Amino acid sequence: MTACRCDEGKVLVNETIDERVARVRFDDRGLVPAIIQQWDTRDVLMMGWMDAEALRRTLSSGRVTFWSRSRQEYWRKGDTSGHTQHVRGARLDCDGDTVLVEVEQVGAACHTGDRTCFDADDLDPVVESL
Repeated sequence: MTACRCDEGKVLVNETIDERVARVRFDDRGLVPAIIQQWDTRDVLMMGWMDAEALRRTLSSGRVTFWSRSRQEYWRKGDTSGHTQHVRGARLDCDGDTVLVEVEQVGAACHTGDRTCFDADDLDPVVESL
């Protein structure tokens, strides 16, 4: 499968999934943080870890796959809970060391049953007036 990289509307190169994955700067454990965002509301749902294979599976299957650091295995969001994440887009940050995956979330994103993993613990920062 190939995708076009464009610059101001000009096609620069057709890339395979492996070529896209090769652009990612994985850490010394071979992992990259993946921020999962609801595609239409832009709500940040969760963060998980991906290695090259998890990212490859995510880009090629239409469903989000993570690498579990504790279980040392792949897991596809929703396979046991039914709370699935359907890929709508994916981007690499400016440094190449964080992936943003835009999804259509079905059900809760958090293992606690909350809509997002960021609903539970407000750190109550000082908010500066503009």
